[in-house]
Amino acid sequence: EILSSCDEIWHAGDIGSLKVLDELKKIKPTRAVYGNIDGTEIRNETSALLRFTVEGFDIFITHIAGYPGKYEQSIKDMLKKQPPGLLICGHSHILRIMHDPIHNVMYMNPGAAGKYGFHNKRTIVLFEINDNSLQNLRIIEWDKNLL
Repeated sequence: EILSSCDEIWHAGDIGSLKVLDELKKIKPTRAVYGNIDGTEIRNETSALLRFTVEGFDIFITHIAGYPGKYEQSIKDMLKKQPPGLLICGHSHILRIMHDPIHNVMYMNPGAAGKYGFHNKRTIVLFEINDNSLQNLRIIEWDKNLL
């Protein structure tokens, strides 16, 4: 229901099963990377990295990136050479959104929307991209045991 108003769904990995990916694709076009828990079936349907442009805004999605000040080395290298406007990652399952002033990139980890894992709250981040900018950022949060 929450995702039906979106133009696209972006998933930063640890999808868990093809059934989840297929259900997301039924709701809206879905872009996804695989995470460290994802098996061969999901890895065959997704990739480790996605880079694309929407409304002139450069987006980079990967599962493991670290975070500002503590990026993985490959992410540091990419940010030095060609930083995106938005870097989205997963892995920690901890909701974190911040501007990285060193690389001039918006960093986003949407947390975890799934039922399984160590998180207590389920989170989804919604936003719009218009005229080469990120707008109307919203965080949807609910108890892990609900739904």
